[in-house]
Amino acid sequence: MFSVLFEEVPEGGERYLDWLMSGLGWTLFLALAGWAVAFALGVVVGCARTTRRPLLAALARIYVEVFRNIPVIVQMFVWYFVMPELLPRAWGDAVKAIPPPWGSVIPALLGLALYTAARVAEQVKAGIEALPPGQRKAAEALGMRGLQIYRLVLLPQALRIIMPTLTSEVMGIFKNSSVALTIGVLELTAQARQINEFTFQTFQAFGAATLLYLLLACLVYACMRLIERRLRIPGQQPDPAPRSRLRWRKSLKEVSTP
Repeated sequence: MFSVLFEEVPEGGERYLDWLMSGLGWTLFLALAGWAVAFALGVVVGCARTTRRPLLAALARIYVEVFRNIPVIVQMFVWYFVMPELLPRAWGDAVKAIPPPWGSVIPALLGLALYTAARVAEQVKAGIEALPPGQRKAAEALGMRGLQIYRLVLLPQALRIIMPTLTSEVMGIFKNSSVALTIGVLELTAQARQINEFTFQTFQAFGAATLLYLLLACLVYACMRLIERRLRIPGQQPDPAPRSRLRWRKSLKEVSTP
């Protein structure tokens, strides 16, 4: 069914499968690097959203409202087309002179990271606000300062609480990386479209890309599920083992009763 992927490209010794693997590599780079930046920035902004300093909280809210409500494709266009024109002439020319593929990859990475960071920030905020108010008050009573309270008390608990929603964000950034094709990044979807244009085998090209995206999603889900189980707060979720043992004893009693 996918035999076309093993055919050689007319203009070189590569195979179409090599194009697809190259696109997969760029998809992984964009998603993983974008998530690293988004998570770090999202944690900082999310903490700032819950701080008692009005100016810092207002700036964090402005960031979230701006970057969360503008579509990621528009943000990529802004970083790729608009930002070099807004910079001083020398800087703009330097940005335009960045050799490919980095001239497209860097704007795509910025767009993905900043968009996802705004979403992560709101989840961090929700996790912190879900904690009992006594947590912060107890830390203050022990003499902890602002950063210590967040680093030692609030964040470790909040991140555990929001781990399931962070799984959705990790999977989302892998899917959103496909938007990078609009500014010239040859990631997985772009390579599938290029294979389709060369071979006119639409089903095979996009079918293979679909399977790769599905495989990535399953791997991400499995990894995040493992992390969620390891970091789960004891007592937060009921242990199904006692319930299953109770059911087994009840059924055994019914069988043995005459």
